[in-house]
Amino acid sequence: MSAPFVAETTFRVRYAETDAQGIVHHASYVVYFEEGRSDYTRQRGSSYADFEREGFFLAVTELQVRYARAARYDDRLTVRTWIREIRSRSLTFQYAILQADSGETLVTATSHHICLSREGKVARIPPRWLQWMEQ
Repeated sequence: MSAPFVAETTFRVRYAETDAQGIVHHASYVVYFEEGRSDYTRQRGSSYADFEREGFFLAVTELQVRYARAARYDDRLTVRTWIREIRSRSLTFQYAILQADSGETLVTATSHHICLSREGKVARIPPRWLQWMEQ
């Protein structure tokens, strides 16, 4: 089995994402995961906006996060994002958030998503999308 495609997205922690001590609030990481997923699809040659325009949505059904070390205001972070598992109606993303300058892993996570139609019904992931996800 070949190694999965891994998208890397680097950015600086904004002040609004921190608490009074300048430490990234735990909920901000959920936004970072979303940015990683969005950039993942762009790096693969499409966008999540295209997926929605086709009438499909990926709803988060489960999120597991392990916090190893805190990030702070103005740190440069890199989110590594890849697909861990694909099924006909769902997929699981895996993440690692690193301190970009040192390479130290700060947070790891997985998010499970179910594909929904515009009407909110569980749907199969369209074949065009499954094809590039499985590559």
